[in-house]
Parts: sequence; structure tokens; C-alpha cells
Amino acid sequence: MAQKKSDETPSYEAAREELVEVVRALEAGGTTLEESLALWERGEKLATVCQEWLDGARKRLDEAIENDAGTGADEG
Repeated sequence: MAQKKSDETPSYEAAREELVEVVRALEAGGTTLEESLALWERGEKLATVCQEWLDGARKRLDEAIENDAGTGADEG
């Protein structure tokens, strides 16, 4: 199995799954303040990664719809 580099952006699914685990850990409690802050910071980074994936997907969909509408307008 290939080892993931720490500077690699995870897939949307991997980031979302890790974010779910971070939230569960924070909700469960029982961590020190330092651990909670580290989890929170990791969660913020993961949320940003997920949002970037979603923004990119939305852009691609918008472009596809725009291109589709552009090619259909010339017909008829």
C-alpha cells in the first residue's frame, strides 16, 4: 500500500470520513484542552478541504450545464 504524503490533499470522501471521526471525538469529550484544540484545528482544515472539493464540483457542473446550453441553442 502506498504511503500518503502529509502535504497531499485527501479525497472528499477521506476528508469527510476523518471529519466525522473528529466530531465524534470532540462530542465524546474526555480529552484535554490541548487535544481538543488540536482536534478542532484538524476539523477546520478538513472542513475547508471538503468545501473546496464541493466548490470545484459545483464549478464543473455549472460549466457542463453552460456548455450543454450553448450547444443546444444553435440547433433548431
